Amino acid sequence: MAAASAVDEFLAELSTRRRVSPHTATAYTRDLSRLADFAGASALTDLTAADIRRFVGRLHSGGLAPSSIARTLSAWRSFFQWLSDRGAVTANPVVGVRGPKRARRLPKALSADQAVTLAAHAPDDSLLAQRDHALVELLYSSGLRLSELTSLDWRYFHAASTQQASQSWIDLAGAEATVRGKGSKTRTVPIGAPALHALKGWLAVRAAIPGCDERALFVTARGERLAARSVQARLAQLARRLGLGVHVHPHMLRHSFASHLLQSSGDLRAVQELLGHANIATTQVYTQLDWQHLAKAYDAAHPRARRKP
Repeated sequence: MAAASAVDEFLAELSTRRRVSPHTATAYTRDLSRLADFAGASALTDLTAADIRRFVGRLHSGGLAPSSIARTLSAWRSFFQWLSDRGAVTANPVVGVRGPKRARRLPKALSADQAVTLAAHAPDDSLLAQRDHALVELLYSSGLRLSELTSLDWRYFHAASTQQASQSWIDLAGAEATVRGKGSKTRTVPIGAPALHALKGWLAVRAAIPGCDERALFVTARGERLAARSVQARLAQLARRLGLGVHVHPHMLRHSFASHLLQSSGDLRAVQELLGHANIATTQVYTQLDWQHLAKAYDAAHPRARRKP
């Protein structure tokens, strides 16, 4: 199978059988063109893992971002697997080849003052304001994911079928929320006193909504369970109105909860349990946020921190 015809056939299959998006098809075309350029006079079917590593080195030295190199390797790996399935190559030379390590992006968290300003704002007497106040308090109080927040029932509902029983609910008497997170893992998290007070205020007005969803904790003015997009929009709108100066999304409150709790307690394992992380390495990113906070304080305050011009 000639190299050019093999690439063309592979790309055609991506578009017809696999029905990838035009954007993905364009990316594959670009990545395989790079491969052909690197190979030069060598047949693609003769390339080895050493060749692929050399090509990766050229991409890296050329300034291509690690994330882009990873995507390119994925395209090459798929192409050679396609060749292998057709008997054109005996082994996939890209298997086992890794690109440069990508720098891990640190999550963005609010400062403690910003978070308190957002959570403790005094709502007006409108139904939506009471609801928004309660959901912001709960997000920051308990570190919930957005999907966990919107799936909450206002209490546990029993049912003959486990599929119909509540999967996530709040217990005001026990001051805790039980949520089903990633991997269908259930955990119980505490609800702070300000969040409890806000939730009780919200439930008092929620009960007056005609035709309200029987189970949903957070609902619209028409009584339907509140959607994730609505939470995102209302939170961003509230942050703008309060003049926080940053775009606030629900996961930022989860990051803020974790970062501020870790700064105060230093208990990484406890934060891991409250966030529902399966691996503590996922939680450790917040120690880096804590270090950044300390480093900034040092640079701003220590007389020997600043470099002479």
